[in-house]
Amino acid sequence: MLQGFKDFVMRGNVLDLAVAVVIGAAFSGVIQGLVDGFIMPLIGWLVGAPDFTGIAFSVPNWQGTSTEFPIGVFIQSLIMFVLIAGAIYFFVMLPINKLKALRKSSEEVVEEAAAEEVVLLTEIRDLLRVQSDAQSPSQPS
Repeated sequence: MLQGFKDFVMRGNVLDLAVAVVIGAAFSGVIQGLVDGFIMPLIGWLVGAPDFTGIAFSVPNWQGTSTEFPIGVFIQSLIMFVLIAGAIYFFVMLPINKLKALRKSSEEVVEEAAAEEVVLLTEIRDLLRVQSDAQSPSQPS
C-alpha cells in the first residue's frame, strides 16, 4: 500500500502539478503587483480612484427590516478580474506569442533553406553521375 502511494506521488504528473502550483502562486504575486502597482494607479490617474465597494441596495423584507446587497463588492471583484486577465494577456501572453511566432518563422526559414540545399545537392549529385556515366564508356578498360 505504501509502495503504491509512493509510486503515485513520484509519478511525473503529480510532481509537474506541484511545481505548477508553486510557480503559479509566485506568478500570481507578480501579476498582483503589476495590477496594484501600475494598472490601478494608472486607472486612478485617468478616471479617479476606482472604488465600487460602496455601491449597495436594500430590499425590505416581510419583517419590516431590510436586507442590504453590497453589489459594489462584486463589481469591484469583476473589474479586478478583468484587469488581471488583461494584464496577463497584454504583458505576458501577447509577448510570448510574438516570440513563439518569430521563432517559428525563423525555424521555417531554416527548414526551407535546408530543403533547398538538399534539392541543390541532389541535382549536383545527379549531374556528376551523368558526367561520370558519359565519361566511362569512352575510356579504355
